[in-house]
Amino acid sequence: MEIATKFVNWEVPELSTLQGSKAYQLREHLNKGGKLNRIEKNWLTEAINGNTYFRRSVPLMGWRFDFTDVVHLYWVKRFGHISEYYAVDKTALRSILHGVINEIVELI
Repeated sequence: MEIATKFVNWEVPELSTLQGSKAYQLREHLNKGGKLNRIEKNWLTEAINGNTYFRRSVPLMGWRFDFTDVVHLYWVKRFGHISEYYAVDKTALRSILHGVINEIVELI
């Protein structure tokens, strides 16, 4: 799997200049067959749910770091409403949600 794809039409920095970023390092680590630790899972879940461009990717300076292979779709029931979230696992999802959570269901 490639590290990232360009998603904008204008000039962006070379991908190699982003090697120090967390998104680049995580994608590279996963591409080499590595596993994520708890801190990385929590960071990735927050980064995916905290951006407005993509649901399963992390945008960075015009580049899209795709994590479709490691995130799952969850329905979360809170305050009488059901919302969709993408997360690495339930624990990571709970780390970004606040308040009472009635139920979390993973969709396959």
